[in-house]
Amino acid sequence: MSNSSPAITFIGFGEAGQAIAAGLREAGVERMAAWDILFPKPEGDKLRRAGERSGVRCAGSAADAVRDADIVVSAVTAASSVEAARSAKAHLAAAPFFLDINSVSPGRKQQTAKLLGDAARYVDVAVLAPIHPARHQTPMLLAGAAAAAAAPTLAALDMRVSIAGTEIGAAAAIKMVRSVMIKGIEALTLECFLAAARAGVIDEVANSMKNNYPGIDWAKVVPYNLERMASHGERRAAEMEEVADTLRELGIEPLMTTATVKRQREMGQIGTKQSVRGALKGDRTTILRAISAAARDRN
Repeated sequence: MSNSSPAITFIGFGEAGQAIAAGLREAGVERMAAWDILFPKPEGDKLRRAGERSGVRCAGSAADAVRDADIVVSAVTAASSVEAARSAKAHLAAAPFFLDINSVSPGRKQQTAKLLGDAARYVDVAVLAPIHPARHQTPMLLAGAAAAAAAPTLAALDMRVSIAGTEIGAAAAIKMVRSVMIKGIEALTLECFLAAARAGVIDEVANSMKNNYPGIDWAKVVPYNLERMASHGERRAAEMEEVADTLRELGIEPLMTTATVKRQREMGQIGTKQSVRGALKGDRTTILRAISAAARDRN
């Protein structure tokens, strides 16, 4: 990329924002800024250091961050997505693209787009895979009236994007509905194999599942799913609350999704235990033993 590449601002600079920014920097993007509500707090030190490593200017406010931005990437917690847009709206100039990559319901995306109005060219973005290791090249779906205009600009930044539709919420709907299965399977993995661990039948249960799912390597799937929940359970629980809202918008009672919220949140809390963190690089038996012990301690 040359100096003519767009100026990019991140509102929210957690894992997703940091990963995308690092990838874009390596792709040659030079003008990047970020604002996170944690920046002024002690816990924001880690975020600011990540910005320094990626050559991202850590702004003093949302207004400072979005000044002269050509692209604004909103990557905050699900509950903060509308407020993030509100904090930036009055300070946007020349209608930049506003990429809402937050894992929220179609209704929430539509609410955010309505709030921004003509201040930005709003794009509903769904991130379809873990942000690592592909970072800015992680597959993303775009939707909304501005999606077709944004796609070539993002593709020129080596981002992998495709268009889901012209209606805001079309990309979010795909993300939310697929999460019923993706995050639900994670929760079922925990419940099933935690019980197997306590019953002393981990290998037997895994081997028996090959009869029904011969294409799945449970030796890899179990530790992967448990690590994802342990590391990101709180965030995944918040996303699943948005999934539940999506199902309600569609007239479906979110029975399974509501249970997934509880399991994801529980595992996110257990995952903060040092005994569990230290076990996550082990095999499934090691991980399950650590989780089982931590779960008993909670009760």
